[in-house]
Amino acid sequence: MTFQELGVADDLAAALTKQAITEPTPIQSAAFAPLREGRSAYLNAETGTGKTLAYLLPLFERLDAQEPAAQLAVVAPTHELALQIQRQCCTLAQNAGRPLRTLLLVGGTPLDRQIEKLKTKPQIVVGTSGRLRELIALRKLKAHRLACVVLDEADRLLAAESEPEIRELLRMAPRELQLVFVSATAQAESDAAAAALAPGHLMLRTAAAPVNAAIEHLGLVCEERDKPDILRSLFHALKAERMLVFVHRATTAEAVAAKLAYHRVAVARLDGASDKRERQQAMEAFRSGRAHVMLASDVAARGLDIPGVTHVVNLDVPTLSKAYLHRVGRTARAGASGVAITLFTENETPLARRYERDLGIVLHRVRLRGGRLLRDA
Repeated sequence: MTFQELGVADDLAAALTKQAITEPTPIQSAAFAPLREGRSAYLNAETGTGKTLAYLLPLFERLDAQEPAAQLAVVAPTHELALQIQRQCCTLAQNAGRPLRTLLLVGGTPLDRQIEKLKTKPQIVVGTSGRLRELIALRKLKAHRLACVVLDEADRLLAAESEPEIRELLRMAPRELQLVFVSATAQAESDAAAAALAPGHLMLRTAAAPVNAAIEHLGLVCEERDKPDILRSLFHALKAERMLVFVHRATTAEAVAAKLAYHRVAVARLDGASDKRERQQAMEAFRSGRAHVMLASDVAARGLDIPGVTHVVNLDVPTLSKAYLHRVGRTARAGASGVAITLFTENETPLARRYERDLGIVLHRVRLRGGRLLRDA
């Protein structure tokens, strides 16, 4: 099926072609008609299946570019994801030739500056729940024309600690409101919260995608203390263009980044210890190629689509197969190939067999020798 056959407007389909997107994914096909009709829905699909476009395409069809008021609000749990969504909105509108204005509204940015930008009357606002709620309470962001609110990464936004703020935000919006929940992870807690907020909403859940066959899975056994040095050796042995390295803790990211920088490897960090400006600078450095290695935690990198990642390295090993799948799915996107390498200690090697069993993959054992990466027999 093409986007035109799905019913997407010609200008939006042409805009997607400019991004080399020519066929809808299953979640995009499932979501288009009901969201365009104004129905509330929960979109649940694996990472990398195009969920952002799955809701933007039908919702763009419902936006009135001549109406100088916010009609769509997209709420994200992190600044980075909000920025990514805002960029996608801008790209789609620009490539389609639609005069739709999008504004990013997140905490950590001067409030006065955002209030001033709201005078441009954007039709789309993308931001974090706290800042959106604050601006509506101040009557600087007019919520009376909102027709739809999207909760991206709904499983996080509807968790016990953040759900009250979401409820307060939605109380400020019109009663007749289309709600769209989006998540890669199915959680009983968020499912129940969504049912309470939007009774009778559609559940659009596509089958779990198989592991991308274009990813090569490698495992290297080493001592825990040797992992930073092995990471540096891997970077040079693989001649990695853009390597995304996952760690559990910010302290690990800081220590490893310092060691790589000492050896003149251009590195950036994306973890919970970084402030908004530092995280934004890290993303820009990695996207532009000024940094060849990005050290990231699962929480900080969740939901981000970073193009051109050639290698994913699990410096700290994920205990769940689903977490492994989430991490390695950051490479081999848009028809490219990629390599995923996990550094196991001897005690962690049973996890390799778990990944193989749960995900149906073959994880090849490798070792470093003389600056080269060799496969074990």
